Amino acid sequence: MRNLHGIIFAYRESPELRELVRVRNGCSVPYGGRYRLVDFSLSNLVNAGVTDIGLIVHASYQSLLDHVGSGKDWNLSRKHGGLRILPPFSYAGKHKVGSQYRGRMDALAGVYSYLQNIRQDYVLLTFGDLAANLPIEEAFQQHLKSGADITAICVPTTSADPRMTNYISVDDNNYATDIAIHPMEPMGKVSLETYIISRSLLLSLVDRCAAHDVYSFSHGVLLGGLNEGLKIGVFDFDGYAARIQTVPGYFMRSMQLLDPAVQASLFLPDRPVKTKDQSNPSTYYGPEARSVNSLISDGCIIDGTVINSILSRGVRVEKGAVVENCILMQRTTVQAGATLRYTIADKNVRVCPGRMLMGHGTYPLVIAKDEVV
Repeated sequence: MRNLHGIIFAYRESPELRELVRVRNGCSVPYGGRYRLVDFSLSNLVNAGVTDIGLIVHASYQSLLDHVGSGKDWNLSRKHGGLRILPPFSYAGKHKVGSQYRGRMDALAGVYSYLQNIRQDYVLLTFGDLAANLPIEEAFQQHLKSGADITAICVPTTSADPRMTNYISVDDNNYATDIAIHPMEPMGKVSLETYIISRSLLLSLVDRCAAHDVYSFSHGVLLGGLNEGLKIGVFDFDGYAARIQTVPGYFMRSMQLLDPAVQASLFLPDRPVKTKDQSNPSTYYGPEARSVNSLISDGCIIDGTVINSILSRGVRVEKGAVVENCILMQRTTVQAGATLRYTIADKNVRVCPGRMLMGHGTYPLVIAKDEVV
């Protein structure tokens, strides 16, 4: 599997995630208590034997850099290859100051010199906000055997908003016949926006798109290429997969992790999801503590009640406090007698004694980082 290179797009600001991305990139949003979203893309590639990975970033990526570091926790800290952070230095001089990448082809053009020096013959392109445990090795082998120009990894269906999703219709041989980009209703298999392509073809497509000021991968490469005869194959994935793009979507997908079947699909022993090692102590449960159907990370102190919730490292729930259907990120404190329901609390939030905060399952309350409520 050393003939495959990984490119992870981590440049999106994801404004639909609101307070959760006020101080961070969307790919570094905490997920499942002890993970960040980017952990899944990194782990998918490493589990498939990929040793060289480029992480394309643009803005608000300090939190992402703090998390991934040199890539040591994924065995990607190497003298040659390994993990490379690709900031937008070459892009800055081409557009007005502060402008974002307009699309994936824009981002790839911004790191063109990096693409030229890739040692492998094939490249996997994926987003860093995808929570899925993908069998990359199987998809790569199918790509090699099929002779497809591009292989797209798809799932049969998803609960995501169709207006934020791409769909691929296929023939009897599982080759794309049509691509629907952000339609009003589902129109085929759901693309996970993860593609395998040869390095040479990718470079030629980047050249052509840059020459014609085409910045969208979906329009410029997939739809345009399909109309011009590119063979786009589909690899079917039947496991759990979620792209986190909105606050309600984040809450819903996080709550699904409380289902043992979802956990079994996402966290596989033979394809482990790796994350930054923090070596926290075990969680302490007080004599009156109560925990029901919850994911509670190491380093927490629980003296109150936690029901159907996800708690990250270092969370404290004091005596008499009730946390139900909530997501509490690192070092959040719910003080004595407070009640939280359908709430997402970012890092270092403090909920004062006796307070009651309540959102809704379809529109959870979000408390920004470092707030005192």
